[in-house]
Amino acid sequence: MQALAPAAASGPAAGLRTEFAFVLPRGYVDASGTVHRDGVMRLATAKDEIIPQRDPRVRENEAYLTVLLLSRVVTRLGGLADVHPGIVESMFASDLAFLQDLYRRVNQEGTSQAAVTCPACSHEFAVDMAGDRLGES
Repeated sequence: MQALAPAAASGPAAGLRTEFAFVLPRGYVDASGTVHRDGVMRLATAKDEIIPQRDPRVRENEAYLTVLLLSRVVTRLGGLADVHPGIVESMFASDLAFLQDLYRRVNQEGTSQAAVTCPACSHEFAVDMAGDRLGES
């Protein structure tokens, strides 16, 4: 059994990706006017999905589950280390939708890639939703 551990840890598939960097389409604007776009989302645990179910705000409004869940799994947003529900509540709708889609992709589908089709030539290819900004490497 000990011989398997080093091989598993050093193999190409050994590194389970648990964090996904992202760039919000618009960005969260804090009280001082600073825009925070770059962030990190981690994989959700069972606890992340169970704990918010007990929150009275979710019992009153099931849609609030998304706010609590994202505030648990987004570990960094720009210079903000503490992404609490108030921050998620204040995000633009397009950014919230982006994070919901990223959450679904990485936690349910196991990838942050989306299949897309070029509108001009109909070529199909994959885009990493959690990847770098277009044109950057």
